Amino acid sequence: MIEARELTKRYGDKTVVDHLSFTVKPGEVTGFLGPNGAGKSTTMRMIVGLDSPTEGSVTVNGRSYAGHTAPLHEIGTLLEAKSVHPGRSAFNHLMALAHTHGIPRNRVAEVIELAGLSSVAGKRAGAFSLGMGQRLGIAAALLGDPAIVMLDEPVNGLDPEGVLWVRNLLRGLADEGRAVMLSSHLMSETALIAEHLVIIGRGRLLADTTVDEFTREAGGGGVKVATAEAARLRSLLAGPDVTITSSAAEELLVSGRDAREIGAIAARHGVALYELTPQSVSLEAAFMELTRDVVEYQSAPAGTGRKAA
Repeated sequence: MIEARELTKRYGDKTVVDHLSFTVKPGEVTGFLGPNGAGKSTTMRMIVGLDSPTEGSVTVNGRSYAGHTAPLHEIGTLLEAKSVHPGRSAFNHLMALAHTHGIPRNRVAEVIELAGLSSVAGKRAGAFSLGMGQRLGIAAALLGDPAIVMLDEPVNGLDPEGVLWVRNLLRGLADEGRAVMLSSHLMSETALIAEHLVIIGRGRLLADTTVDEFTREAGGGGVKVATAEAARLRSLLAGPDVTITSSAAEELLVSGRDAREIGAIAARHGVALYELTPQSVSLEAAFMELTRDVVEYQSAPAGTGRKAA
């Protein structure tokens, strides 16, 4: 588990991370999101001791990263895929890491196979493509069989097969009871992998919630109901705190009752439903709405640029 408490980092008069508190729990994938310049990279660097907090604290399995005698067994990280000696082979890079923790050679062979690098294990890492470098970085993160895995943009440069591999890998690690922290700009992919979200902007916490709750709240709630007996169902669902609107003859949008309650009322009165859908927006749309006032660089709307001569 990762626990950040009032974590703060300043560089001179610039506050990059501002009293940030959150928890990455075992058994789930936590998406760590924020616009460029939000403080994500600085936060992750503080988690593994590459930067020191100005104030506050962060612990990895109950103690600071530096306090662990064998940190690779506690947390595996991918922060920069190209942080590899370019002259070393993939195998020798992983063996060098393994020697620091007494990790056996057969474990190196295991993670090379797991990452799909068996055919290139003897090649120089400096000649690797971006996707191969990502796979090597993930292999290094898994080398110590850690209780926590923290990855920054793990699918960057991967082909569709590689993206699917990462998705299944991270879900599998969480299902084994490990804590997984994922930072990514790919909202659609994060929505497929993560259950929990920690969203920051300008170093401050903006949201700490589940993916479902975040998108549901952003969508304004409500349940879309389709039935041939819309008028009858409307009267059955009416109540003091219930709002019902209609966008088509056989469709209702109901606020104030959840899908389970609506379905139960319809069944009790013999009203057949052919759609019952809680309304939400995409994670990307919800994220853009939440962070629109804290982005570091604001793009101009499409079509406002000058035409070419």
